[in-house]
Amino acid sequence: MSSTAGKLVTSRSELNIEDYLPSGSSIEEPRGKLRLLDLIDISPTLTEAAGAIIDDSFTRCFKSNPPEPWNWNIYLFPLWCFGVVVRYCILFPLRCLTLAFGWFIFLSTFIPVHSLLKGQDKLRKNIERVLVEMICSFFVGSWTGVVKYHGPRPSIRPKQVYVANHTSMIDFIVLEQMTAFAVIMQKHPGWVGLLQSTILESVGCIWFNRSEAKDREIVARKLRDHVQGADNNPLLIFPEGTCVNNNYTVMFKKGAFELGCTVCPIAIKYNKIFVDAFWNSRKQSFTMHLLQLMTSWAVVCEVWYLEPQTIRPGETAIEFAERVRDMISLRAGLKKVPWDGYLKYSRPSSKHSERKQQSFAESLLARLEEK
Repeated sequence: MSSTAGKLVTSRSELNIEDYLPSGSSIEEPRGKLRLLDLIDISPTLTEAAGAIIDDSFTRCFKSNPPEPWNWNIYLFPLWCFGVVVRYCILFPLRCLTLAFGWFIFLSTFIPVHSLLKGQDKLRKNIERVLVEMICSFFVGSWTGVVKYHGPRPSIRPKQVYVANHTSMIDFIVLEQMTAFAVIMQKHPGWVGLLQSTILESVGCIWFNRSEAKDREIVARKLRDHVQGADNNPLLIFPEGTCVNNNYTVMFKKGAFELGCTVCPIAIKYNKIFVDAFWNSRKQSFTMHLLQLMTSWAVVCEVWYLEPQTIRPGETAIEFAERVRDMISLRAGLKKVPWDGYLKYSRPSSKHSERKQQSFAESLLARLEEK
């Protein structure tokens, strides 16, 4: 509500009822005051308020909560400055060298293997699988990643799909360093898109464009074909469809649960003690996100490979998805919210909200003037 409407409510929240009664009418003294709610129809107000509550419940799933500042006095500030020097002037250059060395080894091996072993698909796929796992390990090392894995390591077998909660694109890297998954992922521009269309396609990854409706049928067909292959890498899907801030889980898309195969849940939980691993793609490029991770002290994470699940008799795909989401949320300590994550891409702009607020303030003023 605008400041004008706020002042109006404050100044006119109580009015003398005699000013609004016909001549000759009277009323008992205890009712000699009329509240604002008696003057106007409040149903539009309640509708607006309910909408604001829903919007707040939704948007908090995609907000990064910065840590409270601890360098607030003369004793802690020099220590904080020392930490900045260590992270940016010592750790960051060493991590860049580590990542560059990893890329040198990877490319000097991957390019010859990919080019010269095209006639020996099985051998080529095995080598490429190991190389992708290796470069992902270098990426995790460039963040000083401390990752603890729980449960049996995923294996290659047909008719199974792995699903996980989604915080950042680094989820894929954290999981890929242990097992070369074939992931379904949004197609990205720039250098990330180049890696997708070259290196990651070698492990069977599937890309889609969220803005293209026809991609849904194509992707669905590719998923069904992939899970049938006995030698294909395990399929990994993030059914939330977007990055959530690792405090909540939004609705799971049912596509992964309609494939007629075993679903293996994976729960991922990041510890924010050193850095918040959430990637807000609307405010930060992935390059800047990686720089943020590489200039932090460490990325601390736990991964749980949970008990495989199959659809129960009479259970719908949506109910199956919710049951798996319950398992992941419980294991990772995440709160469930009943929102579709794709709403993140279609929320009204702040200008629209301001217009609604101004319109409400003007209607409130007009109602009071009529009375």
